[in-house]
Amino acid sequence: MAEKGCLSACCLWLRKHCPVIPWEDGDDEEESPKRPLTPKSKQEPEQQQQQQQQQPVSLQEQQRSPSFDQSRYSLSSTCSDLSVTSEDPQNTSHPRATKSSSLTSCTRNLSTRARSLSVMAFFQNRSLSLVDMYIDTSEPTENVGQIQFSMEYNFNEMTLILRIMQAKELPAKDLSGTSDPYVRVTLLPDKKHKLETKIKRRTLHPKWHETFYFEGFPIQKLQSRVLHLHVFDYDRFSRDDSIGEVHIPLCQVDFSEKNNTFWKALHPLEKNKCGEILTSLMYQPSTSQLTLTVIKCRNLKAKDINGKSDPYVKVWLYFGEKRIEKKKSEVQFCTLNPEFNFSVMFEVPWERIRECQLNVTIMDHDKVGRNEAIGKIMLGKAGSGTSETKHWSDMITKPRQTVVMWHRLKPE
Repeated sequence: MAEKGCLSACCLWLRKHCPVIPWEDGDDEEESPKRPLTPKSKQEPEQQQQQQQQQPVSLQEQQRSPSFDQSRYSLSSTCSDLSVTSEDPQNTSHPRATKSSSLTSCTRNLSTRARSLSVMAFFQNRSLSLVDMYIDTSEPTENVGQIQFSMEYNFNEMTLILRIMQAKELPAKDLSGTSDPYVRVTLLPDKKHKLETKIKRRTLHPKWHETFYFEGFPIQKLQSRVLHLHVFDYDRFSRDDSIGEVHIPLCQVDFSEKNNTFWKALHPLEKNKCGEILTSLMYQPSTSQLTLTVIKCRNLKAKDINGKSDPYVKVWLYFGEKRIEKKKSEVQFCTLNPEFNFSVMFEVPWERIRECQLNVTIMDHDKVGRNEAIGKIMLGKAGSGTSETKHWSDMITKPRQTVVMWHRLKPE
């Protein structure tokens, strides 16, 4: 009884002199500036336990989707709510749902700059197959003028805006010493839909300043297209004459920039196009070994009725005008863009390397008739063109190194 009386007296004294907030079930949910030390120490282990429960989940998230952190940090400059997602006290019980919802809301509100950055990242990982087919790094065989144009992409409306400005130094196609030029525009590989500028009469330096809109092209779809600009000379009574053309793979254009203005040299339209060949050369002076590799060809001329060819490679080694050795590759059936990866090695002494030549011919295999040549190149000191001669000289000046170069096939 005495002990109970002492305890009750102590409780009455504490209630009278210590303004303590009543301890009830929902007390921990509301903080008070005069909260005693006991509730605080009681809340800390609960927070530590929650953090310990969250930590393995976040590690599992990182292990299951390692790319999530990369997207999080790359977008942190434009998505501030993404960086504080894991610290939101209302969503600590569901971190995966919080991150996905924040990522979704952030993606919907991406700015144009953030989208352009993602586009540039997509360009860096793009496939080069389309570029290999249409890109032309060689110089024009003759001067047929230049054309100026600009491109811009509207990310919100998914529209490519093309402006054809002007051309200069066009060749004369009429008897009057002038031309009537206009530009035909296509987005390859689609050749059915063509757009044309107005005809500028009797001038070699036309100025069009016309704008074309290509609507409904997402950036991923647009980067797989090639812009083809073809300048013609209008003729009222006969077929229009080709002046020159240029191909621009759109995956090489930085659409994050506002003003993309270009001057491009026009290339004459070749009447007898045989295709192109990618070759590599290497010479080992210590072993007197000359290695030629025919990697692949593109846009070969069709020799069969089905619009295809059955190409193979035939290589002749020459010393002067004398044939020394011949080698052949396997046939690649029914294709105009074969990949050979065909390597041949010849023993050529260093003192005779400058007098030898390699005749590389692409043949079309025929089961019934005689095999027909599609096109050829001559690699050597006196090559079949400027690129062939340069390729050979680069091989000599860079021994033990592989030199790779594209060449245009010449007709037989």
